[in-house]
Amino acid sequence: MRKKIVAGNWKMNKNLAETKTLLSELKTNLQKAREAEVIVAPTAVNLYMATEELQQVDIKVAAQNMHQAENGAYTGEISADMLKRVGVETVILGHSERRAYFGETDELLASKVSKALQHDMTVIFCFGEELQDRKSDNHFAIVENQLKNGLFHINTEDWKNVVLAYEPVWAIGTGETASPEQAQEMHAFIRNTIAKAYTQQIADEVSILYGGSVKPNNANEIFAKPDVDGGLIGGASLDAESFVAIVNAF
Repeated sequence: MRKKIVAGNWKMNKNLAETKTLLSELKTNLQKAREAEVIVAPTAVNLYMATEELQQVDIKVAAQNMHQAENGAYTGEISADMLKRVGVETVILGHSERRAYFGETDELLASKVSKALQHDMTVIFCFGEELQDRKSDNHFAIVENQLKNGLFHINTEDWKNVVLAYEPVWAIGTGETASPEQAQEMHAFIRNTIAKAYTQQIADEVSILYGGSVKPNNANEIFAKPDVDGGLIGGASLDAESFVAIVNAF
């Protein structure tokens, strides 16, 4: 049975003191007996502190990005080994903001995926169409290409360390949300695409998260869809009460 997961991507928000406060609130308010695995992704300078703060609780820490090289003259970058050494076992790759603002291509992301998997990290791989793709009815082709180009080079056994996050770009930080039916339609398509490229078993076992303006008032309906296994949460993850409510939507 595949995992239910709610991951909070904090992006470039929360300084050290604010991060400590939010982590403390989450530790206090998240139920110990819950259906969903919980992941938080603070900014890079607070990753070590977060892993230390969360050692005794069942909340995982993810990085928001990493470099594809093992080490070297890459000013400002962070390697997989560096993340692992501070207790970070999960990394978000391919987020639409990385693609749009930093020019990350499918080819580059494929190399980042390979490096993370070489280090036995869990990859939360993001992908999704922009508004013009949806309006031109090209959204399925865009998603299929992003999957094939960025992810389908991995081996069958690597899929145990992969979580997918479908994020329609037009619904990120805009207040717009794909309807539960639209989310389910795309998630079912994604699962079918994986089954064709690999096996039905892999397709059935991989967790596929929805990312795009998930809030406490719509999480239940979205998460109730059979192929939606949780959410990659942006803005709502910065408020403990909202994030806890989303986690408890299962």
